[in-house]
Amino acid sequence: MHNPTFATRPLGFYWDTYDPFIFCVHHDDRYPAGNASMGPDPALLRGRNIGSDFTPRDGWRMYHGDIVPGFPVHPHRGFETVTIVRNGFVDHSDSLGAAGRYGNGDVQWMTAGAGIQHSEMFPLVHSDRPNHCELFQIWLNLPRRNKMVNPHFAMLWADTIPEALFTDKSGRHTRVRLVAGALGDAVAPPPAPDSWAADPANEVGIWTVRMEPEAEWTIPPASEGVRRTIYFFSGSGLTIAGTKLTQAVSFRAQCDIPVAIANGSAESEMLVLQALPIGEPVVQYGPFVMNTEDEIRQAFTDYRATQFGGWPWPRHDNVHPGTAGRFARHAGGKMETRE
Repeated sequence: MHNPTFATRPLGFYWDTYDPFIFCVHHDDRYPAGNASMGPDPALLRGRNIGSDFTPRDGWRMYHGDIVPGFPVHPHRGFETVTIVRNGFVDHSDSLGAAGRYGNGDVQWMTAGAGIQHSEMFPLVHSDRPNHCELFQIWLNLPRRNKMVNPHFAMLWADTIPEALFTDKSGRHTRVRLVAGALGDAVAPPPAPDSWAADPANEVGIWTVRMEPEAEWTIPPASEGVRRTIYFFSGSGLTIAGTKLTQAVSFRAQCDIPVAIANGSAESEMLVLQALPIGEPVVQYGPFVMNTEDEIRQAFTDYRATQFGGWPWPRHDNVHPGTAGRFARHAGGKMETRE
């Protein structure tokens, strides 16, 4: 019997990805109650490598933040970020003057295109209880023709993201939340307009999957040539096409045939990334992803000359008022809010 899985790898902090995906990381931090600055009490920061704190001491990290956890202002060019916030909040600010706070199931889909600076901070909005922040950030490449499009972001609010429900013969459920792509009758909201995912023919899928204990589910086939990677990050184990897997592994699965998954004795969760590859050269240097080394050098030259619009905010780690709800203010002035 043909085994449709290959390239099984353990999950580290950064997860292996394949064209057109460039990067994937799972942040899962159990922060304490926040202070008036929406950060941890300064006493809790002693002994940390502030400015580059990636060690999960006490179950959380400051990353590049020094007062509030997160990623202060930094540039991007040539690709997209897809940020799926499962718990907690992210405060977005960028060089175009756009801003937002999103979380608890929301997704931001940002096209860096020709160049943008942004900050992504994790405000500890609760002062009376712990703050759990959990998110995926995925970098999706842009094809050469769209590398230099205007920057843009789309908000996929939690209430707009569909869920496909599958029930096996024993009545056990598998729930698939679609950030991108289609599955059965469920179709994800539109991505950013210049994205590789904007053309359905590219079969871009970004799904989060939750399986009940002992549930069974078969992933339907995609077209030949599509690449699919499944990241099993929570659970006691599962079996795919007869192969038993333990927690925290990724595997690439053949896309053009159905793939049967049988869950173990605990609830399991997976992230699925799939797409037709772009198939172009990739040259990456830090926050810039282009097709040639000359284009990378030009990105640095342009950034030094223009700062991709500068930084219109009072802080490099800009955060919004603690009383702010979920909102997105776009560069053109459009305002979106959620309760």
